[in-house]
Amino acid sequence: MKIGYRTIKTAVGTALSIFIAQQAGLSFFASAGIITILCVQVTRKKSVAAAIDRLLASLLGLLLGGLFYEVLGYHPFTIGLLLLLFIPLSVRLKVNEGFVTSAVLLLHIYSLQRFDLAIVANELGLLLIGTGVALLMNLYMPSREKELRWLQREVEKNFSVILKEFSDYLRNGNSDWSGKEMLETVELLEQAIQLSVQDVENRLIKQKDSYYQYFTMREKQFELLERMLPIISSLHLQVPQGAQIADFLDELSNAVHPGNTAYLFLDKLAEMRKALQRTSLPTTREEFEIRASLFYLLREIERYLHIKDDLGRGRETAERSKEKRKRETS
Repeated sequence: MKIGYRTIKTAVGTALSIFIAQQAGLSFFASAGIITILCVQVTRKKSVAAAIDRLLASLLGLLLGGLFYEVLGYHPFTIGLLLLLFIPLSVRLKVNEGFVTSAVLLLHIYSLQRFDLAIVANELGLLLIGTGVALLMNLYMPSREKELRWLQREVEKNFSVILKEFSDYLRNGNSDWSGKEMLETVELLEQAIQLSVQDVENRLIKQKDSYYQYFTMREKQFELLERMLPIISSLHLQVPQGAQIADFLDELSNAVHPGNTAYLFLDKLAEMRKALQRTSLPTTREEFEIRASLFYLLREIERYLHIKDDLGRGRETAERSKEKRKRETS
């Protein structure tokens, strides 16, 4: 049985919250632990958002609760009317995540059958201890760098294999490739994007989200690889132009890496397209269809390269802007 970091932090945080609330002499001290459980989230940003929602929702709940209880009395139907107003209002104010916490505090007041400053202070104390300990627990988040780098290497390895298999099929017209890299890449990209989103949300101070940008770029490229597959598999007749594209894909398969060399391949692609356009026209219908498919394939390869080139140029622009700001402030 595997115990994760979040489980450990929830267990330790809950015990610590209850201990602090109990030592502080607060009533309903166990509720501080409940609040901590609700506030310990997967990422730092989600924990901060959960804490803010619960704080705002609880203040709103205490305000409405005091008004309803004092005017209508401490009766079950009062709680029903209170919730009829409080739930849609919390949704409207976008603090509905804090509804459960607010409900717990309102039921405390109902149990005590009175509403005064001492009770309000008690409930706010529980809220602050519960959310505060949860935020303290979530200050530590394990680094995802190692996992993200591994996923990056695996995705690039699969891209390289896929492009190589495309090249072999164009050159030989047959293949015993199982296509397992296509299926693996779908899972790898899904896992990588989810992990890179968590990595971004664990930074309270905004930093460059390079892994997220990288994997979303690869996801877009992979969609194009999926579109190329049926085009290539439909080419049963080998032609010289197909061999040229195969050589290009071979070279491309050996250059799958995080750096930006796409612009070099775009230049080569433009030259190859011009060369293909200068070749003699097809003489049969089948050759014409194959030639048309090859030009369509070139267009998809060009889109594939532009996606990588756009990301590379965007990063270069961002780096230049950063250096310029540094010079201006120094």
